[in-house]
Amino acid sequence: MLWSLVKVVLFVALIAAATLGAGYLMETDGGIRVSVANTEFNLGPLQAVIAMILLVVVVWLFIKLVGFLVACLRFLNGDETAISRYFARNRERKGFQALADGMMALASGEGRVAMAKAQKAEKYLHRPELTNLLTAQAAELAGDRRKAEETYKLLLSDDRTRFVGVRGIMKQKLAEGQTDTALKLAEKAFALKPKHEEVQDILLRLQAEKGDWSGARHTLGAKLKHGSLPRDVFRRRDAVLALSEAKDVLDEDKSVESREAAIEANRLSPDLIPAAVLAAQGYIDQNKPRYAARVLKKAWEVQPHPDLAAAFAEIAPDETPQERIKRFQTLTKLKPDHPETRMLLAELNLAAEDFPAARRALGDLAQSDPTARSLAIMAAVERGEGADESVVRAYLARALTASRGPQWVCDNCQSIHAHWAPVCSNCSAFDTLSWRVPAEGEVAMPGSTGMLPLIVGKPNQPANVPATVADAEVADPVAPPVADAPDSPAPAPSQDAEATKTAEVSDAEIVEDDADKKP
Repeated sequence: MLWSLVKVVLFVALIAAATLGAGYLMETDGGIRVSVANTEFNLGPLQAVIAMILLVVVVWLFIKLVGFLVACLRFLNGDETAISRYFARNRERKGFQALADGMMALASGEGRVAMAKAQKAEKYLHRPELTNLLTAQAAELAGDRRKAEETYKLLLSDDRTRFVGVRGIMKQKLAEGQTDTALKLAEKAFALKPKHEEVQDILLRLQAEKGDWSGARHTLGAKLKHGSLPRDVFRRRDAVLALSEAKDVLDEDKSVESREAAIEANRLSPDLIPAAVLAAQGYIDQNKPRYAARVLKKAWEVQPHPDLAAAFAEIAPDETPQERIKRFQTLTKLKPDHPETRMLLAELNLAAEDFPAARRALGDLAQSDPTARSLAIMAAVERGEGADESVVRAYLARALTASRGPQWVCDNCQSIHAHWAPVCSNCSAFDTLSWRVPAEGEVAMPGSTGMLPLIVGKPNQPANVPATVADAEVADPVAPPVADAPDSPAPAPSQDAEATKTAEVSDAEIVEDDADKKP
């Protein structure tokens, strides 16, 4: 805009100067005398101006004539001319048409056709930065991995296409399972384009698989910096990485570093259960039980978990069962109606051999939300109160096919893990394990197990439940089971926990023997 204004001003100034000069010449007396070959020409002012204009026109025509002669000489010499430019434009048109056809064939899934079109486009265009990319993708689609890798390597020679080549080879190595090479290529691609979200995710996953927690935290910080990760998710995942880093330090027997790393992980995400447990253990090692209790209570308030109860018990390992019940009140009052709290209280009372209190703490959980753990606790209560052996066996029989309750489940592939881990062992996804009941949370058992309660007996009829309802629960104790879930996490520690577990195993063996002897 400014340049246009300047040009207009210059044009007006030139016109004004020419007008002023013409007026000055018209008012001037005399003229110009030109002598050529003993001939004199006397020109007036206006005639002199016209002569100058004619002279400029003649010079311009002479220059054009010389240019035309030079163009003819270049044409005869084979250099670029209008004719050669015509043929060049024709080749370019055919080349881009072949390139467009190749892209359409690639989108249609016709790999071989796309490769042929890419070769034709390269023949006309001589633009390898365009045609090599199409050739590589078409070769991948056609299953020619060798051709694709060779073409991606050609792209490495050009600065404009180096990232594309590195990324293409990286994805090939990932598909082949060469994770070490893929990790190095991902680091190279990340250095070339740190804002690329796909490369960030791949690098983070590979670093987590290899246990490079420090490098993974750096990559995670880059994702936050470039806006590809919300801050709350960043804090959670940074805590997971810090926790993994703390576990590695713990494995190397560096207690001070492990405590600091665990406390840092808990600070970043107080609701992360493994971080809370590890931080509490660090405080216990430092002889700071109040800090440990505060960390565990904060995590329990978000999500009650057996590991939190076990860590809370480690704060005072030598206390009596009655003292433990009293101390645990600060924890259990936070979520009194949660199933985990009710089962924890029942187990604590079982350890103190207060069976009526254990029954009251458990309530109707064995009927309203039956799990293997709640049914086993109920079997222990019945045995402690001197119930008939068939009643105890009936609860144990139901426990065989009952849900295992909440477990560490991968949100990506739904696989179940016995312990928390930063990376899923099945699908290698990062930070996808959550404590919940699996979507298919039962254990697959033979159909004949439905007859076990009828063989070994049935539990006592619950209070305020009609007999028909209780009988129906015995006949059909659980929902249809599913496959191979690992055992539920161990209940909160108590002095009689091992004895209770031994009793459950022996009773289960008796039930299976009775089932085998059925006529």
